[in-house]
Amino acid sequence: MPKSIAALSGLLSSLLLFTTNFTIAQVNTDLPIIELKTGIYKIQAELADTPKAREVGLMNRTSMPTNSGMLFVFEQKAGHCFWMNNTKIPLSIAFIADDGKIVNIEEMQAETTNNHCPKAAVRYALEMNKRWFSERVLVPGSVISGLPKK
Repeated sequence: MPKSIAALSGLLSSLLLFTTNFTIAQVNTDLPIIELKTGIYKIQAELADTPKAREVGLMNRTSMPTNSGMLFVFEQKAGHCFWMNNTKIPLSIAFIADDGKIVNIEEMQAETTNNHCPKAAVRYALEMNKRWFSERVLVPGSVISGLPKK
């Protein structure tokens, strides 16, 4: 193999290793992961159940696996509103009642400061990739099971 091709091959291998490590670091937030279910779908949800975890949320991520998301758990039921400041990927958010029923779903554009709020006081909110709920025909009244009890 000519030296220039060998050097290029080595450079590409190093770049691939760096990119792989960088990607892993982006999704490794050290938050616990819980499994939620809705109908036939399983969701791997990062658990944001502290003020700091909820504040950071999915900020600065550039991608998220298809059936992964983030479950926000609040101590009290309230009209917890969300916005997308510093959030690089478009998301859908389902606001969820204590019994697991989806109250309402909002589509959220990346890097915006519009408020997205529940239509009733809730303790849970689940963020997934944009249109994840609509692509699976999940609507208000659909049930999410596996929610942690607070």
